[in-house]
Amino acid sequence: MARAVGFPRRGSALTRRVAASLFRLIGWRFEGAMPELPKFVLIVAPHTSNWDFPVGLIAKFAIGFRATFLAKHTLFTWPMGPILRWLGGEPVDRTARHGVVSQVVARFAAEERYILVIAPEGTRRGAPWKMGFYHIARGAGVPILPVAFDWARRTIRFHPPMHPTDDEAADRAALRACFSAAMARHPDDYRDP
Repeated sequence: MARAVGFPRRGSALTRRVAASLFRLIGWRFEGAMPELPKFVLIVAPHTSNWDFPVGLIAKFAIGFRATFLAKHTLFTWPMGPILRWLGGEPVDRTARHGVVSQVVARFAAEERYILVIAPEGTRRGAPWKMGFYHIARGAGVPILPVAFDWARRTIRFHPPMHPTDDEAADRAALRACFSAAMARHPDDYRDP
């Protein structure tokens, strides 16, 4: 049996058109495009505002891709829990180590097509990047897709996929080149990877 190509899709032509119209209506545009790859880790930065999430959701529906994102387990209570799960959310208990990296690597191995979306800055403004996304991508043997939220230009910019190497410092430098504080909604809250 031939393996599926292209990223996992979600929605219909109608939902994509409506979301794309809303995306333009709020003044945003895309630069670049989603790669037609079946599996990758998509990182979104700078993430300095809660407004990044709704803009990202509109973009997700405008493109029409299916993805999973990890969020703290306390958000998955009623009434938001079912909505977050429908949107692709999976709860993570951050109070204890549960081998999340190995669990997600196993998920990549089990799925034919799978996109994981992570904001490396998490929810702590000004905090150093959490590099779990990097270890997931290396462990799963999948590329990292850097996606910049440029609030100054109201642009979501897709950079070329990057395959992590054995040189984490060089890979961090390559990622750093994709993002800057000037892009952030709150530039003072951004911290380089």
